[in-house]
Amino acid sequence: MSKAFSVGSLYAGVGGICLGFKKNGFELVWANEYDKNACKTYRTNFKHQLVEGDVMQLDIDSLAKVDVLTAGFPCQPFSVAGYRQGFDDKRGNHFFKILDFVDSMRPKVLFLENVKNLVGHDKGRTFKIIKDLIEKHNYSFDAKVLNTKDYGNVPHNRERIFIVAFDKDLDPTFFENFRFQFPGKEDLTKTIEDVIINEKVDARYYYGEDKYMYPMLKEAIRRDDTVYQFRRQYVRENKSNVCPTLTANMGTGGHNVPLVKTPYGFRKLTPRECFRFQGFDDDYNFPEIAISHLYKQAGNSVSVPVISRLANAIKTVLHSVVITEDNLVKTA
Repeated sequence: MSKAFSVGSLYAGVGGICLGFKKNGFELVWANEYDKNACKTYRTNFKHQLVEGDVMQLDIDSLAKVDVLTAGFPCQPFSVAGYRQGFDDKRGNHFFKILDFVDSMRPKVLFLENVKNLVGHDKGRTFKIIKDLIEKHNYSFDAKVLNTKDYGNVPHNRERIFIVAFDKDLDPTFFENFRFQFPGKEDLTKTIEDVIINEKVDARYYYGEDKYMYPMLKEAIRRDDTVYQFRRQYVRENKSNVCPTLTANMGTGGHNVPLVKTPYGFRKLTPRECFRFQGFDDDYNFPEIAISHLYKQAGNSVSVPVISRLANAIKTVLHSVVITEDNLVKTA
C-alpha cells in the first residue's frame, strides 16, 4: 500500500489548511508559523514538527522534502485593506521565498491561498507575475475564487482565491492540456442557528443595559436567525442570513465582533463560534491565551471544509498520475 502524500505548510497559522489535508489522508510532516500565539494554538492541536519563526530566515535544506507545499502567504500587500503595494511591499517578497522552496524541494503540488483581491491588484499585473513564474517552473496553473457559503456548506460569506499547481514533470503527457477541476458549488444547508451556541455563555460576551450601545442594539437587532455588525453609529443586519467575513482585527477594538440576538441577551460571537464559522470542529482545542488572540486567529484562518474539498480533488489528480511508492518523496 502506498504511503500517504506528505505535506509541508508555510504560514500555517493555526492549521486550517493542514486540517483540510489531514482530513483527506495526507501526512503532515512540518509547518512554519511566525506568530507566537498562533504557534501555541497550533501546537495544542498538532504533534508534528512546527518551526516557529520568520519564513524568510528558514533554512530550507533543514526541512524534509514534501509532496505538497502549501502556503497561505501574507495577503496585506494584495488586499484592498492594505497599502496595495504588491511586490513593492517587502511582504510581497514572500512569494519569491515560496519559489525558493519550490526550487529546493520540487513538490508535486503547490497550493496557495490569498485574498480575492490578489486577482485585480495593480490591474492584474501582480497576479500575472505569479502565474508566469509558476508556469516558468514547469508547473500547471489553475486558480479560482471560492466563497465559503457556496463551497463549504458553512453560513459564512468569505471569498478567497486558491491556486493549485502540479509539477508537469510527473507526467508530461498527462499534464499537457491539464486543467484542475475545482469542486462545484453545493447547497448551503447549515444555518446560523446551527453554528450559534444555544445556551448561556460567559457574561463577558453580552451587552447589558449598562452598556452605552444597548439602546441602539435593542432598537436594531430584532432577528435571532442572522448576524449583525456594529458600525460606529449604527447596527447593520446581514440580510443574507450568513455571517459577514470574519476579520483579523475583530476583538481588538470592542465592537467589531459580529453580534447575535439570543434568549439570554445581545452578545458578540464567542471565539468558538468564530472558529465554527471557519468550519473547525469543536474538538479543536484552544490554549490558555487571551480571547483577542483567538479572534485574530479565527479571522486570519481559512475555511476548513473548503480546503478539505480542494485537498480531495488534489488527491484524485495525484492518484490519476502514475505514482508508485518508490517515487513518493521520502519524509522519514
